[in-house]
Amino acid sequence: MHISEGVLSPAVLGAGAALAALGVTAGLKRVDYDRLMTVAILSSAFFVASLIHVPIGPSSAHLVLNGLLGVMLGWAAFPAIFVALALQALLFQFGGLTVLGVNTFNMALPPVLCFYVFRPMLTGPSRLRGGAAFACGFLSVGASALLTAASLALSGEAFIPAARALVLAHIPVMIVEGVVTALVVSFIARVRPEMLAFTSAAHG
Repeated sequence: MHISEGVLSPAVLGAGAALAALGVTAGLKRVDYDRLMTVAILSSAFFVASLIHVPIGPSSAHLVLNGLLGVMLGWAAFPAIFVALALQALLFQFGGLTVLGVNTFNMALPPVLCFYVFRPMLTGPSRLRGGAAFACGFLSVGASALLTAASLALSGEAFIPAARALVLAHIPVMIVEGVVTALVVSFIARVRPEMLAFTSAAHG
């Protein structure tokens, strides 16, 4: 879901940059020093997963893993995703620096919201936790696709068909992301529960 350079209107770019800056600032304030390694590892996972993508007009479809970052990091998903997207823009020209704020906001806000919506279930029994993790992965990608589509649509009517295609193309990705998130969270909850944001009071 990398929006390319030169596509969005100045108003959308400015709003995205401001909202992303707020999210990254909030995330940095909530990152514990002893969790920096976890944040770095997950940022790297997001970076690698997003490298395999299929172009769709001015955007693309690919594994995102933003739901997994939301479950495991909470607000810290914002700076983790920001760093990964910045490196992708600088090293591989995916997206771009002018759209970095919009791309960060579109990919980071949904998993953070999902984390807080499903947190009561994530701390519940294993079966309930698995379902909540699936929902986080599924809905995070779906909501990110919708935000990306909205960013395109708000920049001009010519991008509306591409926005619709983007959402439809990510339906299979939503299912895969939900399954992957559920499996990873269930495994980590058994072997390293301290890595999960919902097990730390500092991320409330």
